[in-house]
Amino acid sequence: MSASGSTSTPATSSDAAHSPASATRSQAYRLQHARSARSHLRAIRIALNLLLVLALMYTITLIKGLLIPLVLAAFIGLALNPIVASGARLGLPRWLCASVLMLALIAGIGTGISALATPALGWFHEAPVAIRGFVPKLKSVLQPIEAASRATQSLVTGQTVRTPASSPATMAISMWDVVATTPKVLAAVLTVVLLVFFFLIYGDLLLRRLVESAPSFGVKRHAVAIVRSIQTEVSRYILTTTLINLMLGAVTAGMLWLYHMPDPLLWGAVAMLANFIPYVGAITTTTVLALVGLMNFNDAGPALLPALTFAGITAVEGNLVTPMIQGRRMRLSPIAILLWLLIWGWLWGVPGALLAVPMLTSCKLVAERVRGWRWFAQMVQR
Repeated sequence: MSASGSTSTPATSSDAAHSPASATRSQAYRLQHARSARSHLRAIRIALNLLLVLALMYTITLIKGLLIPLVLAAFIGLALNPIVASGARLGLPRWLCASVLMLALIAGIGTGISALATPALGWFHEAPVAIRGFVPKLKSVLQPIEAASRATQSLVTGQTVRTPASSPATMAISMWDVVATTPKVLAAVLTVVLLVFFFLIYGDLLLRRLVESAPSFGVKRHAVAIVRSIQTEVSRYILTTTLINLMLGAVTAGMLWLYHMPDPLLWGAVAMLANFIPYVGAITTTTVLALVGLMNFNDAGPALLPALTFAGITAVEGNLVTPMIQGRRMRLSPIAILLWLLIWGWLWGVPGALLAVPMLTSCKLVAERVRGWRWFAQMVQR
């Protein structure tokens, strides 16, 4: 009995000695297994988020015919809503203020289009003749480059390279495409006008009912503060940007008139609309003005002077005027702007490029006030 008891005691002490080690090993195994499971879940979550983003991009591209008028009408409604609200505070009905404002807006845009339609159609029809007259002016610049290229190829290959005679390019302009797309354009314009009109009348009521659906009073108060601040700041941003671009177009038209450029009002309107696309719009307008100058002037100096002057005007506007008026808080990172332009230009084309910066600014203002999304506002801010 004593012998058996003496032999069982060391075994018990040995098990007690090994039990902490085995427990530590099992705990380490469980921790490693938990980390591996978390890493796999994180990878699955990232993959699902990427698939969700791709699905959203495909959906946005698929229904762009519906979303583009809706987004454009929303921004126009936000920009014009303070005017209608001011009339409502004076005791005027919202429908009356909205009707007068929309009629004035339609009359102004219609007058501008009718004034610019004739020179725009003239440039459209005279483009082949202007291009044929413009190409010989470039021969003096292109001939040395072509000669150097032929000499380099002959040194590399050991054979004389002959440039084949280039046949004149034919440019066929079919009016059937214009006639076929006119009903679609008119339908889109009518849709935007009706949406803006009803946004101005019932926009505040819709937002009020949306806020009333919040579950508690604290959430309702926070939602009201967010909605009102975003509405005020977005409308101020859109109105200020539109006024800045309008002044840029007026200054550009006056500068082109002083330089005796043809159709200064047309190119001023082009500069105003293109400036809604940062960087790309200024570069495009500068290139267009350089080409128009080369088509209408024989000397390179007077031909390129309007384009160089416009480049200086846009540099002052982009680096001094706009930051001083908009404030530092509304400034966006150039990298974020270019990436946003690339994405929305790829998804929606020219309308996406025009709406990209207002959408980015609105997303930044929303992200600043929503918990968990402030990192996005810090990423896109300059």
